[in-house]
Amino acid sequence: MRIIRTTLLLSFLFMLVLGCSKPQTPEVKNFSKPHTLRPFSMNESVTPDLAGGKESHVRKPEPLTLAELRAKYSSTFLLHGPPAPKRIALTFDDVPDDYFTPLILDTLKQLHVKATFFVVGNRAESHPDIVRRMINEGHIIGNHSYSHANLPKIVDSAFRDEVLRTEDIIKKITGKTMLFIRPPYGNVSEDQIKWIASKHMKIINWNVDSLDWKGLSADQVKANIMSNISSGAIVLQHGAGGVGEDLTGTIEALPSMVAELRAQNIELVTIPELLHKPAYR
Repeated sequence: MRIIRTTLLLSFLFMLVLGCSKPQTPEVKNFSKPHTLRPFSMNESVTPDLAGGKESHVRKPEPLTLAELRAKYSSTFLLHGPPAPKRIALTFDDVPDDYFTPLILDTLKQLHVKATFFVVGNRAESHPDIVRRMINEGHIIGNHSYSHANLPKIVDSAFRDEVLRTEDIIKKITGKTMLFIRPPYGNVSEDQIKWIASKHMKIINWNVDSLDWKGLSADQVKANIMSNISSGAIVLQHGAGGVGEDLTGTIEALPSMVAELRAQNIELVTIPELLHKPAYR
């Protein structure tokens, strides 16, 4: 009898040990419902306010300036070429017209100078023969938009149309696809720079401004250029203007200016020669 009680007691203890060692199922918490916060009022807080104002009020994003854009996109947005060898590039905007552009071409031909002309698409449509003359006489042409719009002021679709429409017109006239673009007024936005870079084009602005659009005399145009010239310079002039603009000073300044540059052993070249880049695709 004692043996039976002992056996039963051992069995009970064995079962008790098994029950205590059984793995416990972890409690599953319900994360389906987010913790609800009551509405907060700064009036309830004892934390000092921010003296300078809210971050969202102070740190309003501003578009980069042209100088900042040039620095950020220096491989696409160019103002000048390398300082050696001793070279500069003469460039002419807003072409062609049927008066000043032919006179400039005549003068450059007499001086044996090749230049770069930035062409407005709707003017190229009106004077395709002058565009062909530029090419035939060894000059380089670049894109200056279709209508000379202020590009950052227009929507993306209109901006792209300004560039692509001019590209198509020049392709039809010359068979060439331009690789250089100069935005009218030198103005361009960051998104536009990115799109131009995606087209494998270079933006060509300038670091020497003749200010000839002011209707200056030949001496004034020459002084503005020669007082700022250095090797690698890209010079801005105009080969056509708006209504009433007189570019006589630009044409008359060319012979003496070219003579003086050559006296300084500075070679006058086109943009692709200055930058060691192909002219067309």
